[in-house]
Order: sequence, then structure tokens, then C-alpha cells
Amino acid sequence: MGILKGLLRVYSCIFGLLLSLFLLAVSILALSSGTPVNLGFLPWTGQTLSYWLLGSALTGLLFVLMAMRGKVRVLYFLWSLSVFVLLFRGFFLTSYSFSGPMKFKPAVCLTLAALFGAIGAWPYARRPEPMRRPMRY
Repeated sequence: MGILKGLLRVYSCIFGLLLSLFLLAVSILALSSGTPVNLGFLPWTGQTLSYWLLGSALTGLLFVLMAMRGKVRVLYFLWSLSVFVLLFRGFFLTSYSFSGPMKFKPAVCLTLAALFGAIGAWPYARRPEPMRRPMRY
């Protein structure tokens, strides 16, 4: 069971880093060119969406790096969970429509990838170190 947790944690960190870097690149390109981003499955549009993507990317990078160092894993889990909720809600619980099975499959894969990322980000409690008694001479 420990190996599975470790693999999920590594996967979650890699997924979080790649997603954050992708969002950072998209938002910087959109803001520098002045071209609005159009992601119909997200609740924001235009310039507001670009700023949300930038904020989410920077937050995600910060939380991933902190979680990799063993700090504030709860915040990284909450960020990962919010990414999954946004994708699931946007793709499957809104009026967003797919133009065919070729558009539906990547949405399902991305949403499942975010779900596994959130599961891997779960802040498992560590076992306490056994207390060692000082040696007496």
C-alpha cells in the first residue's frame, strides 16, 4: 500500500507542476498579446480568465513546491481538488457541449488525471518517529 501512495504522490506532483506551467504559459501569452482566452468550460471569460489562469498557475506552483518539501500539503490538496471540481463541473455539469467523441475523450482523460492528482495530493498523516531512549552508562 505504501508504494501505491508514493506513486500517486509523485504523479500528483508531476501533474500539478505540468498543469501549473501550462496555465502560466497560456496566461502570459494571452496577457502579453492582448488576445482573450476562450475556454468555454470555465466560468470566466476574456481578460478575467487570463488573470484567473495566472493566479491559479502561480498558486499551483507555490503549493506544489511547498508540498514536495513536506510543507502545507493541505493547501496543495485543496488546490488539486479545486482543479478537479472546476474541470468536472465545467465539462459535465454545465451547458458545455462536445462536437463529437474526439472532443469528449480528452475531456474525460483530463478530468480523470485531475482526480488522480487530487487523490495523490491527499495529506496522509505520517507515522511518528519512535522515541529513542538515551543510552545510560
